[in-house]
Amino acid sequence: MSKAIIEQLQQDGRRSYAAIGKVVGLSEAAVRQRVQRLIESGVMQVVAVTDPLELGFARQAMVGIRVSGALEPVADQIAELEEVDYVVVTAGSYDLLVEVVCESDEHLLELISGRIRAIEGVAGTETFMYLRLRKQTYSWGVR
Repeated sequence: MSKAIIEQLQQDGRRSYAAIGKVVGLSEAAVRQRVQRLIESGVMQVVAVTDPLELGFARQAMVGIRVSGALEPVADQIAELEEVDYVVVTAGSYDLLVEVVCESDEHLLELISGRIRAIEGVAGTETFMYLRLRKQTYSWGVR
């Protein structure tokens, strides 16, 4: 039942609990309670998804990071940076993949050279600058 509720909210995050309830066969109150539990448990967030490039953030990039030593402390420090919106521990050429949103090339340079590379344990970085957003969807969660 939770997957059906999530699917309804992925289609339209503003959909009312009553409308969701009609589709999934629950009362408005039951839907409200389930949504609250999903949010409180960290399974789901209801947010507005934007294209940063269209909002005046001229530089969005994925940064591949190689780490020497423990990954978690480095990942935690990077996750605290305001410009960072995504951090994942990976297997392969990079230990971490980090998505960043910056206002300019200078801002991106300062972030990577001045702050990310200054974190103890960061052994190297490679930056993949986004040129155009072609697809961004979050409907994968209920397949």
